[in-house]
Amino acid sequence: MKIKRLKEVDSTHTYLKNYLKGLNEFEPTCIVAQLQTNGIGSRGNSWTGVKDNLFFSFAYNKNQLPLDLPLQSCSIYFSYILKQILKKNGSNVWIKWPNDFYIDNKKIGGTITTMSNDLVLCGIGLNLKFVNNQFGKLDINIDIDKTLQDYFNKIENHLSWKQIFSDFKIEFQKSKKFHVTIDNKKKSLEKAILNSDGSINIDKKKVFSLR
Repeated sequence: MKIKRLKEVDSTHTYLKNYLKGLNEFEPTCIVAQLQTNGIGSRGNSWTGVKDNLFFSFAYNKNQLPLDLPLQSCSIYFSYILKQILKKNGSNVWIKWPNDFYIDNKKIGGTITTMSNDLVLCGIGLNLKFVNNQFGKLDINIDIDKTLQDYFNKIENHLSWKQIFSDFKIEFQKSKKFHVTIDNKKKSLEKAILNSDGSINIDKKKVFSLR
Protein backbone atom coordinates (compact mmCIF):
# COMPACT_ATOMS: atom_id res chain seq x y z
CA MET A 1 0.00 0.00 0.00
CA LYS A 2 1.40 3.35 -1.03
CA ILE A 3 0.59 6.01 1.59
CA LYS A 4 0.52 9.69 0.62
CA ARG A 5 0.32 12.15 3.53
CA LEU A 6 -1.24 15.61 3.32
CA LYS A 7 -1.47 18.43 5.85
CA GLU A 8 -4.91 19.58 4.69
CA VAL A 9 -7.41 18.54 2.04
CA ASP A 10 -11.07 19.15 1.32
CA SER A 11 -11.80 15.42 1.04
CA THR A 12 -9.37 12.50 1.07
CA HIS A 13 -11.92 10.53 -0.96
CA THR A 14 -12.15 13.15 -3.71
CA TYR A 15 -8.39 13.67 -3.71
CA LEU A 16 -7.83 9.93 -4.08
CA LYS A 17 -10.22 9.67 -7.03
CA ASN A 18 -8.41 12.46 -8.86
CA TYR A 19 -4.99 11.08 -7.94
CA LEU A 20 -5.82 7.66 -9.36
CA LYS A 21 -6.95 9.21 -12.66
CA GLY A 22 -3.40 10.49 -13.14
CA LEU A 23 -1.74 7.09 -12.76
CA ASN A 24 -0.65 5.14 -15.82
CA GLU A 25 -0.98 1.92 -13.86
CA PHE A 26 -3.05 1.35 -10.74
CA GLU A 27 -1.43 0.58 -7.41
CA PRO A 28 -3.16 0.33 -4.03
CA THR A 29 -2.98 3.84 -2.58
CA CYS A 30 -3.98 5.56 0.65
CA ILE A 31 -4.40 9.29 1.18
CA VAL A 32 -4.19 10.40 4.81
CA ALA A 33 -4.61 14.00 5.99
CA GLN A 34 -4.07 15.91 9.23
CA LEU A 35 -7.15 17.99 8.48
CA GLN A 36 -10.15 17.38 6.23
CA THR A 37 -12.34 20.41 5.57
CA ASN A 38 -15.18 18.91 3.51
CA GLY A 39 -15.19 15.15 3.93
CA ILE A 40 -17.83 12.95 2.33
CA GLY A 41 -20.15 11.17 4.73
CA SER A 42 -23.02 8.80 4.13
CA ARG A 43 -26.17 10.01 2.31
CA GLY A 44 -24.31 13.08 1.05
CA ASN A 45 -23.55 14.39 4.52
CA SER A 46 -20.14 15.82 5.39
CA TRP A 47 -17.59 14.52 7.90
CA THR A 48 -14.91 17.03 8.78
CA GLY A 49 -13.81 16.83 12.41
CA VAL A 50 -10.81 18.73 13.71
CA LYS A 51 -7.08 18.75 13.02
CA ASP A 52 -5.22 15.55 13.92
CA ASN A 53 -8.30 13.38 13.90
CA LEU A 54 -7.91 10.41 11.55
CA PHE A 55 -8.94 11.04 7.94
CA PHE A 56 -7.94 8.58 5.22
CA SER A 57 -9.13 7.03 1.98
CA PHE A 58 -7.70 4.07 0.11
CA ALA A 59 -8.28 2.00 -2.99
CA TYR A 60 -7.89 -1.62 -4.00
CA ASN A 61 -8.76 -3.44 -7.18
CA LYS A 62 -11.74 -5.65 -6.41
CA ASN A 63 -9.65 -8.64 -7.52
CA GLN A 64 -7.33 -7.96 -4.57
CA LEU A 65 -10.16 -8.54 -2.09
CA PRO A 66 -11.51 -11.87 -0.79
CA LEU A 67 -13.57 -13.78 -3.33
CA ASP A 68 -16.41 -14.27 -0.85
CA LEU A 69 -16.72 -10.57 0.02
CA PRO A 70 -20.07 -9.08 -1.12
CA LEU A 71 -18.98 -5.75 -2.61
CA GLN A 72 -22.15 -4.13 -1.25
CA SER A 73 -20.86 -4.88 2.26
CA CYS A 74 -17.30 -3.60 1.87
CA SER A 75 -18.02 -0.86 4.42
CA ILE A 76 -18.74 -3.48 7.07
CA TYR A 77 -15.65 -5.45 6.12
CA PHE A 78 -13.23 -2.50 6.15
CA SER A 79 -14.77 -1.00 9.31
CA TYR A 80 -14.64 -4.23 11.25
CA ILE A 81 -10.99 -4.91 10.42
CA LEU A 82 -10.06 -1.46 11.75
CA LYS A 83 -12.15 -2.15 14.83
CA GLN A 84 -10.12 -5.34 15.37
CA ILE A 85 -6.85 -3.39 15.19
CA LEU A 86 -8.12 -0.79 17.67
CA LYS A 87 -9.56 -3.41 20.01
CA LYS A 88 -6.21 -5.22 20.08
CA ASN A 89 -4.73 -1.98 21.40
CA GLY A 90 -7.27 -1.72 24.20
CA SER A 91 -10.21 0.16 22.67
CA ASN A 92 -13.88 -0.63 23.34
CA VAL A 93 -14.93 0.63 19.91
CA TRP A 94 -17.72 -1.27 18.16
CA ILE A 95 -19.38 -1.11 14.74
CA LYS A 96 -23.02 -0.07 14.40
CA TRP A 97 -24.61 -1.43 11.25
CA PRO A 98 -23.56 -0.74 8.64
CA ASN A 99 -20.59 1.59 8.82
CA ASP A 100 -20.38 3.66 12.00
CA PHE A 101 -17.74 3.50 14.73
CA TYR A 102 -19.14 3.86 18.25
CA ILE A 103 -17.82 4.17 21.77
CA ASP A 104 -20.68 3.26 24.11
CA ASN A 105 -23.67 5.09 22.59
CA LYS A 106 -21.80 7.87 20.76
CA LYS A 107 -20.66 7.86 17.17
CA ILE A 108 -16.94 8.53 16.77
CA GLY A 109 -16.52 7.93 13.05
CA GLY A 110 -17.74 6.29 9.90
CA THR A 111 -16.88 4.60 6.64
CA ILE A 112 -17.98 5.23 3.07
CA THR A 113 -17.22 2.88 0.18
CA THR A 114 -17.72 3.55 -3.51
CA MET A 115 -16.98 1.68 -6.72
CA SER A 116 -15.21 3.09 -9.76
CA ASN A 117 -14.95 0.55 -12.56
CA ASP A 118 -12.98 -2.32 -10.96
CA LEU A 119 -11.72 -0.21 -8.08
CA VAL A 120 -13.10 -0.18 -4.54
CA LEU A 121 -12.53 3.16 -2.81
CA CYS A 122 -13.01 3.42 0.93
CA GLY A 123 -12.91 6.53 3.10
CA ILE A 124 -12.76 6.47 6.91
CA GLY A 125 -13.02 9.30 9.42
CA LEU A 126 -12.37 8.69 13.11
CA ASN A 127 -12.41 11.17 15.98
CA LEU A 128 -9.21 10.97 17.99
CA LYS A 129 -9.91 14.32 19.63
CA PHE A 130 -13.06 15.99 20.95
CA VAL A 131 -15.21 17.58 18.24
CA ASN A 132 -18.47 18.51 19.98
CA ASN A 133 -20.99 17.06 22.41
CA GLN A 134 -22.86 15.27 19.63
CA PHE A 135 -19.97 12.93 18.91
CA GLY A 136 -17.54 10.89 20.98
CA LYS A 137 -13.87 10.17 20.42
CA LEU A 138 -11.64 7.13 20.48
CA ASP A 139 -10.95 5.88 23.99
CA ILE A 140 -7.24 5.15 23.45
CA ASN A 141 -4.26 7.04 22.04
CA ILE A 142 -2.88 5.63 18.79
CA ASP A 143 0.11 6.10 16.54
CA ILE A 144 -1.56 6.85 13.20
CA ASP A 145 1.29 5.54 11.03
CA LYS A 146 1.55 2.26 12.93
CA THR A 147 -2.22 1.85 13.00
CA LEU A 148 -2.44 2.28 9.23
CA GLN A 149 0.44 -0.12 8.68
CA ASP A 150 -1.21 -2.76 10.87
CA TYR A 151 -4.55 -2.13 9.20
CA PHE A 152 -3.38 -2.59 5.65
CA ASN A 153 -1.26 -5.59 6.60
CA LYS A 154 -4.39 -7.22 7.99
CA ILE A 155 -6.45 -6.39 4.90
CA GLU A 156 -3.73 -7.82 2.68
CA ASN A 157 -3.79 -11.06 4.69
CA HIS A 158 -7.10 -11.59 2.87
CA LEU A 159 -9.32 -12.35 5.84
CA SER A 160 -12.44 -13.91 4.39
CA TRP A 161 -15.83 -12.27 4.65
CA LYS A 162 -16.98 -15.42 6.47
CA GLN A 163 -14.37 -14.79 9.20
CA ILE A 164 -15.33 -11.14 9.62
CA PHE A 165 -19.06 -11.78 9.46
CA SER A 166 -18.98 -14.49 12.13
CA ASP A 167 -17.78 -11.87 14.63
CA PHE A 168 -19.83 -8.97 13.30
CA LYS A 169 -23.13 -10.86 13.56
CA ILE A 170 -22.59 -11.18 17.33
CA GLU A 171 -21.82 -7.48 17.66
CA PHE A 172 -24.89 -6.65 15.55
CA GLN A 173 -27.03 -7.13 18.66
CA LYS A 174 -25.72 -3.77 19.93
CA SER A 175 -27.05 -2.08 16.79
CA LYS A 176 -30.60 -3.10 17.66
CA LYS A 177 -30.78 -0.33 20.26
CA PHE A 178 -30.26 2.27 17.54
CA HIS A 179 -31.81 3.67 14.37
CA VAL A 180 -30.62 3.78 10.78
CA THR A 181 -31.68 6.09 7.94
CA ILE A 182 -33.26 4.27 4.99
CA ASP A 183 -34.84 6.20 2.12
CA ASN A 184 -34.41 9.37 4.18
CA LYS A 185 -36.47 7.92 7.03
CA LYS A 186 -35.22 6.84 10.45
CA LYS A 187 -35.89 3.18 11.13
CA SER A 188 -35.39 1.28 14.36
CA LEU A 189 -33.02 -1.67 14.08
CA GLU A 190 -34.73 -3.46 16.97
CA LYS A 191 -36.43 -6.04 14.74
CA ALA A 192 -33.92 -6.00 11.89
CA ILE A 193 -32.55 -9.36 10.75
CA LEU A 194 -28.91 -9.50 9.61
CA ASN A 195 -28.31 -11.63 6.51
CA SER A 196 -25.10 -13.51 5.73
CA ASP A 197 -24.26 -11.08 2.90
CA GLY A 198 -24.26 -8.11 5.32
CA SER A 199 -27.67 -6.81 4.30
CA ILE A 200 -30.60 -6.55 6.70
CA ASN A 201 -34.27 -7.37 6.40
CA ILE A 202 -36.28 -4.51 7.84
CA ASP A 203 -39.95 -3.70 7.29
CA LYS A 204 -40.19 -6.54 4.74
CA LYS A 205 -37.39 -4.97 2.71
CA LYS A 206 -33.81 -6.12 2.08
CA VAL A 207 -31.31 -3.29 2.55
CA PHE A 208 -27.60 -3.27 1.82
CA SER A 209 -24.96 -0.89 3.08
CA LEU A 210 -24.90 1.06 -0.17
CA ARG A 211 -22.41 3.63 1.16
